[in-house]
Amino acid sequence: MKTFLDENFLLTTKTSEKLYHEYAAKMPIIDYHCHLPPEQIAENTQFENITQAWLNGDHYKWRALRANGIEESYVTGAQSDREKFRKWAETVPYTLRNPLYHWTHLELQRYFGISELLNAESADRIYDECSEKLQSPEFSVRSLLKKMDVRMVCTTDDPVDSLNHHQKIKDDGFEIPVLPAFRPDAAMNLDNNEKFLEYLQKLETVSDRSITSYADFLDALKTRHDYFAEMGCSVSDHGLGHIHADDYTDDEIRQIFDRALISSQITEEESSKFKSAMLVQFAEWDAEKNWVQQYHLGALRNNNSRKLAELGPDTGWDSMGDFEQGRNLSKFLNKLENNHKLAKTILYNLNPRDNELFATMTGNFNDGSVAGKIQYGSAWWFMDQKDGMIRQINTLSNMGLISRFVGMLTDSRSFLSFPRHEYFRRILCDLFGSEIENGELPNDINLIGSTIENICFNNAKEYFGWNQL
Repeated sequence: MKTFLDENFLLTTKTSEKLYHEYAAKMPIIDYHCHLPPEQIAENTQFENITQAWLNGDHYKWRALRANGIEESYVTGAQSDREKFRKWAETVPYTLRNPLYHWTHLELQRYFGISELLNAESADRIYDECSEKLQSPEFSVRSLLKKMDVRMVCTTDDPVDSLNHHQKIKDDGFEIPVLPAFRPDAAMNLDNNEKFLEYLQKLETVSDRSITSYADFLDALKTRHDYFAEMGCSVSDHGLGHIHADDYTDDEIRQIFDRALISSQITEEESSKFKSAMLVQFAEWDAEKNWVQQYHLGALRNNNSRKLAELGPDTGWDSMGDFEQGRNLSKFLNKLENNHKLAKTILYNLNPRDNELFATMTGNFNDGSVAGKIQYGSAWWFMDQKDGMIRQINTLSNMGLISRFVGMLTDSRSFLSFPRHEYFRRILCDLFGSEIENGELPNDINLIGSTIENICFNNAKEYFGWNQL
């Protein structure tokens, strides 16, 4: 019987062990999509305790707490940090077979050297030990990144973000590049007119220009897109239920924008047309700058309207959606391809029923100009677990080239989440190692080992053009 979370965790064959320990484990990390707060990196934040570093902002854990019957005051409410941690510790034993059980104990081991299981009995001991360590310089935010051998971080930033924190990080000479990623979802959302008009005011301020027409609006956004590029950005990102690819004319879009500008009611059809136009515009700017564009598709957000009103978005009320994906995705990519404006693209889906759809869609638009130009992205959000990762890896292997895959990301708000890369790497090595021992792959350790190294790090470095790493 193997020991829980020992050095060969998730590795079921001797060849899997060899691939992980001799090839995957040594590779640095490129985290090309995450939600880490750049302010905390700029300030080199020192967390007061483990709750602040681990539970604040983590809606994965929040959902588990609520499912375990924990009252909201211990989740996002006014209870003390120690009491919140105790409730999480009480909940952890109930997360057996949920990836949170693995991640929790991996993170305790990798960052704090704690192998004791977290539960109600061990809660205070672990809280005190972790919190004491977090207050030392070796556990500042920047030190945590270096501890995990992170070589590049891409945060997720709205066009109206000033990027002042990124500038400070750069000015400080921090050795790990922290680059912004352009996430313009709010700039194309007319579903809530009041919020859109508030957004326009922010855009006017940050772009230093008045917006009285659609042309002004595009000019302001292009100014921000250019500024992001000046700040080292080469990645965009969109979070949508599905791609919008309605037919439209320029006159229609101008008229829709003009009506939104005077607080007129915008229909669902008009809103979809506007999003369709903006997606094309953003994609064309990305192509002009040779950026990589990312599309995270399939989330059904803010399902609990009462809790949304109480706590706001991104607090744990989202789920997989059942959107029709194929037709619009094909239409959108085809339009860009026909106009020679299709940038390098990563497609992420949230519903596993669409795995093969997304993986085969990438093959429609690879043109030989770049290896793996259109990528089927890593298992995302609810699929970011053992079964989901295996499905994504197998689907990409069957439908495309796993050898050209740009690998894992954290998609996290926590500086303690980087063992997710290790989790992915162990699963990856076990799949390859098991197939070598089954005779499904050649027993060529150098070939397979270099493939593993490429998926873990080298492919992303080349694909994103970060060859200085």
